[in-house]
Amino acid sequence: MATFVLIPGAGGSAWYWHRVVPLLRDRGHEVVAVDLPAADDSAGFPEYADAVVNAAAGRTGLVLVAQSLGGFTAPLVCGRLPVELLVLLNAMVPAPGESAGQWWDNTGQAEARAAQAAREGRTAGEFDVLVEFFHDVPPEVTAEAMREEPAQSGTPLGPPPWPLTRWPDVPTRFLQGRDDRFLPLEFQRRVVRERLGIPVDELPGGHLVALSQPPAGWTATGPTPGPVRTSRSRGSPRTRRPAAARRS
Repeated sequence: MATFVLIPGAGGSAWYWHRVVPLLRDRGHEVVAVDLPAADDSAGFPEYADAVVNAAAGRTGLVLVAQSLGGFTAPLVCGRLPVELLVLLNAMVPAPGESAGQWWDNTGQAEARAAQAAREGRTAGEFDVLVEFFHDVPPEVTAEAMREEPAQSGTPLGPPPWPLTRWPDVPTRFLQGRDDRFLPLEFQRRVVRERLGIPVDELPGGHLVALSQPPAGWTATGPTPGPVRTSRSRGSPRTRRPAAARRS
């Protein structure tokens, strides 16, 4: 059996995985859900990677799973732990030298988000966490999340560039919720194809799929074979810069 190391997205709370952890343990896996120092203004992605390494120290056979913003942290961990499989879940995929602040314009996320809203008959105005993140999460889970919403420092979202010069040579799968309103499916298919050179494995659920539909989600796949990116199959990540760049 594998050891799953679960990296949350913005807010850095291990609680995000609380519906997934028992499902994996029921399948005989060991699970490490990591709390990140997301509220610490002195911490950026290197410090987030330190937190993951410290939490998983001494374990082998690792399946590293990264949600959303965790896509910036997980690759930094791969050279420091014995990671056998990297699973990106509704994740942001950075290019070498690209900051998290630049990622939005470089990928065209704002345009994709607006187009998704139009397809659903909505207007993509100012970000609404309930509309875009919690639209398919059970009400009782949403209520629990809203009681103590974790803070996220702006430090990792600023100008420091992502430090890697290339993606790690680790087999990688990309899993994406088909109902994600924030990082829409077709947007993710393009970004992942351009930057990682692999297809996207489609799942039911929105951006917070580990809260909304974990029984039917990625836990059913476990560390089994699927669309995997390896050093033999990938080219260098490429960066798309739209003509009219805008921040969301």
